[in-house]
Amino acid sequence: MTTANDGVVRFPDGFLWGTATASYQVEGASNEGGRCDCIWDTFARTPGRVVNGDTGARAVDHYHRYKEDVALMKAMGVGAYRFSIAWPRILPGAGLQEHVEDDGPVNEAGVAFYDALIDELLANDIKPVATLYHWDLPQALDERCGGWLGGRAIQEAFARYARVCFERFGDRVKTWITLNEPWCSAWLGYGSGVHAPGRTAHPQREPYETAHNLLLAHARAVKVYRDEFQIAQGGRIGITLNCDWREPAAADDEARVAANKAAAERSLLFFLGWFADPIYLGDYPQVMKKRAGERLPTFSDEEKELLKGSSDYFGLNHYGTAYAEPSQDYDEESPGPNDDTGSYERDEGTVLTSDPAWKRTDMGWNVVGWGFEKLLLWVQNRYGSHVLGGGILVTENGCAVADRTKEEAENDDFRVEFYREYLLGMHRAIAQGADVRGYFAWSFCDNYEWAEGYAKRFGLHWVNYETMERTPKKSARWFGRVAGDNAVPVAH
Repeated sequence: MTTANDGVVRFPDGFLWGTATASYQVEGASNEGGRCDCIWDTFARTPGRVVNGDTGARAVDHYHRYKEDVALMKAMGVGAYRFSIAWPRILPGAGLQEHVEDDGPVNEAGVAFYDALIDELLANDIKPVATLYHWDLPQALDERCGGWLGGRAIQEAFARYARVCFERFGDRVKTWITLNEPWCSAWLGYGSGVHAPGRTAHPQREPYETAHNLLLAHARAVKVYRDEFQIAQGGRIGITLNCDWREPAAADDEARVAANKAAAERSLLFFLGWFADPIYLGDYPQVMKKRAGERLPTFSDEEKELLKGSSDYFGLNHYGTAYAEPSQDYDEESPGPNDDTGSYERDEGTVLTSDPAWKRTDMGWNVVGWGFEKLLLWVQNRYGSHVLGGGILVTENGCAVADRTKEEAENDDFRVEFYREYLLGMHRAIAQGADVRGYFAWSFCDNYEWAEGYAKRFGLHWVNYETMERTPKKSARWFGRVAGDNAVPVAH
């Protein structure tokens, strides 16, 4: 790796550059090929849940246009494509059989689609990186066992689904991600309710129970892979966690400086440590145990052993930064409320603010490249010695820009400068010792942005949602040059 001396900064040899999507956001074909409903189908059809009542029924039709999309990736010159496999395409009978442990037959039409996608990627020298779960839980499992509140039943169901994927695709997929952003599944799905399945009744308890099951489902899937497939297939497996950086808010007196520093650290532990500590260190952060008390489930010794070391690399998604300070009702010596007035957020006990000088994306998220740099170093310092040799993979980073027309998209300078700022921050972190091995831009193309429907565009490729025409944006061409050169230009 070299620093700027010819107008660019260069990344280590072998650095992996890719783009990313998720099944429900891009595939469409929701009623084709034997696929069953997932919780997002149900959620999106519920009035008031999604902007404009948008659903992923058609999305951007990747199911039928995957060859065109792979050709666009090839034209960019990226080395990898991160996609997710839709559980409801592979095991559409899950949750519908007499016995919950019976998932019904494997859907061969679903397998055939992913076979074709994987083969097309490999034929174009693009490495497939497969996520097993990117939020599209089969609807019947939500109804049958309470979804991710379903204890051992949902954990084992996920492990069985994972086994099918390893059996069918593991001869060609060499990088697996078990879960994408379990924080979102736990808090947004079972606390704030802005994501499927939209539960809000017990925000002081259900997010913790959900997270506990997600963690153990991950660990059980990893055990299946390591015990039955990894040696023969030669792949790696891990999890992708999301986190924004928390910077202590400025203060004038020493006590306030210390309180803000503690708030920022506490926020990072509630956000990232909630999942990363059990996976890399063996248990929940002590501050979470203290704040949530008996509402935070406990791991048995056997479960701790199952979890610790259950990721071959550190998968990280990152989008923004905020200043942190204690909330008004935060009391270090008192746990959060145990009744329905409490919540995961009250347990964390922080207030987040922004610098008005910071640029913001179309999602309203702050653009702060140095926050990315600091987060990567925080991850390296806390978890680096516990990651099993795979380093850090940045599995998502990107921004929404209001490029509503093709003409605007072909000159998306804001997005280009976002990527430049964040990639330079990542480079500075690497120079200071962060073992970052790869970076995936979110997203390959405009797509269904969950509760925002089609109102927000993150893509490197612009999509006409009426005709499904794809057009490379300026950022796609720029990012393609970065991938090809393994280097980022420092200036415009």
